[in-house]
Amino acid sequence: MATMIGRPTAEISLTQAEREALEAFRRRRKTAQAVSLRSAVVLACAEGLNNGEVAEQLGITRQTVGKWRARFATHRLDGLTDEKRPGAPRTIGDRVVERVVTATLESTPRGATHWSTRGMAEKLGLSHMAVARIWRAFGLQPHRSESFKLSPDPLLIEKVRDIVGLYLAPPANALVLCVDEKSQIQALDRTQPLLPLRPGQIERRTHDYRRHGTISLFAALDTATGTVITATRKRHRASEFRDFLDQIDGEVPEGLDIHIVMDNLATHKTPAISRWFARHPRFHVHFTPTYASWINQVERWFSALENRQLKRGSHRSVRALVDAIRVFVDEHNRAPRPFKWVKSADDILATIARFALRTTAAHV
Repeated sequence: MATMIGRPTAEISLTQAEREALEAFRRRRKTAQAVSLRSAVVLACAEGLNNGEVAEQLGITRQTVGKWRARFATHRLDGLTDEKRPGAPRTIGDRVVERVVTATLESTPRGATHWSTRGMAEKLGLSHMAVARIWRAFGLQPHRSESFKLSPDPLLIEKVRDIVGLYLAPPANALVLCVDEKSQIQALDRTQPLLPLRPGQIERRTHDYRRHGTISLFAALDTATGTVITATRKRHRASEFRDFLDQIDGEVPEGLDIHIVMDNLATHKTPAISRWFARHPRFHVHFTPTYASWINQVERWFSALENRQLKRGSHRSVRALVDAIRVFVDEHNRAPRPFKWVKSADDILATIARFALRTTAAHV
């Protein structure tokens, strides 16, 4: 006779009022994310799904599903809020907290783009520390803002699948190179000597500088090994890019196909460059989607160069700048490590779709 293993799960049956409330919590853009997720858990459980199926659907653990299933079965809607924790009694009630959160999300102060803790405190008659605690509890950061750009490329899906396919399953007997140029790198020299790092004191340098010219850096990152092929030029025209392609052709062993991942810069699509690729049939070009430089792995290498060498460097001439870049490249190629690409094309496209829906919903 079979025996049941583990605790039996509580059956969830909703009234019409409960279902409407849960749907409102889940869909309302201003709802705290924790309550939105808990509402989604209960709604999924009410459809007859078991804990494992709900966990897989929502991307959470079975234990989390079990916790909120049991809490709702016992306390209904009141069970979706966090339990009281030990400590001093609250001096600010739920209504005041709701006013702070609602005002933060749905209004702006006169003459400004976002609230400060003191501005909100003055508006609602609270202390600025109380406002700060409420914001911290709900993960609100009005002072912060990030930028984004969704690609309008009509071939976005096809290009993402093509390039991610190269990263995750590169073709046999071929090399995948991520190519781009970092243009107008400035040779900057601080106007006064820097104060070096000392115990109890961070490195300090003047905010102003003298310019001593610029260079452009061409780079091709081998996605399999992490090594880079580089060249520095005074300018970054199509002719300089063609010279760099000649360099790549000379350094990559014959017999290997070369798959080039690069962006849609005008210098990459001139007639001269098109003719060059036509004369070199072992080169296969894969253009990244418009406004999607994040998919080109060489951008990650450029970021390392900027943070570890250029940002805090002081160069009194273009030659000194070129030498510093060459040392960085030599040290990198001495013990290269490839960047590990982990997301599939489906994962990336699903993330883009979710973000697009969020930005659309925010302006409905």
